[in-house]
Amino acid sequence: MTGVVWKDTFKVWYRAFQQYNLSVRLFKRMLSSKDTKNTSHSVVPRSNIQTIGVVGCGQMGSGIALVAAQYAEAKVLLYDSNPQVSAKALEYINSQVEKAVQKNQVNKEQSASILQRIGPVGNLEGLKDCDFVIEAVSENLSLKTNIFQKLAQITAADVILASNTSSISITKIASTIQESGRDDKVVGMHFFNPVPVMDIVELVVGLSTSAATVQITQSLAQKMNKKVSVVQDSPGFISNRVLMPYINEAICALQEGLASKEDIDQIMKLGTRVPMGPLTLADFIANWEMTNIDPVLC
Repeated sequence: MTGVVWKDTFKVWYRAFQQYNLSVRLFKRMLSSKDTKNTSHSVVPRSNIQTIGVVGCGQMGSGIALVAAQYAEAKVLLYDSNPQVSAKALEYINSQVEKAVQKNQVNKEQSASILQRIGPVGNLEGLKDCDFVIEAVSENLSLKTNIFQKLAQITAADVILASNTSSISITKIASTIQESGRDDKVVGMHFFNPVPVMDIVELVVGLSTSAATVQITQSLAQKMNKKVSVVQDSPGFISNRVLMPYINEAICALQEGLASKEDIDQIMKLGTRVPMGPLTLADFIANWEMTNIDPVLC
């Protein structure tokens, strides 16, 4: 990072965590004061999942599609509003499958089967027959809620709608389709980047998320070769609630001149046996995640 970017990064993190404890308290107060429970939830979530829809074909969506096809052996339908992004996603998936063949992780026959299970659709309506849908667009609340509102109209009433959000409230997303009676089938399914490599999924339970939805989603994630940790809806969930103060303190230490970037990273990398130091990690996530998570935490 350049000095200017470090300065801007510090300002963002410092502002976020100066208000973090307050935001957690306000969020809990908001949830406890609202009656988001819907007593009319009578449709049991679909558990026989053969076809999975993925909305958003960027790095996360591409990875989710790959593990769904490779490990869960599901048919995967990909949708992105930009056809070029969809095309790049298919190129990425092809390259990853080819690498798996070269490493003897799958054979030629298996690789062909994986690729045959994945295909693009031209619009959201193309996902109407899916058994499960995972949204993986950028961290933008209005964009996500717009997609969920459309999916609630397009897909069957028993289909679970999952979000790959890393910070946005699942309860808030679910509340936008509460009138449809499907808010109990909205759940967080936070994969980590890169999806094919990272072993964990953070399963986020909103106020209205039913026990059946959690159970079915957990089973699906496990079929996708992921370990699952179930967490309650809260700002940043567990991953970013713990991660961001860690990175913030490293940036504060750098700003105060306590040590160089290299020494801070080396201490934490070698001393705690993490694969990369906090400042290297900040470089990795700053451009695509931090600026979107900041408004959520604040």
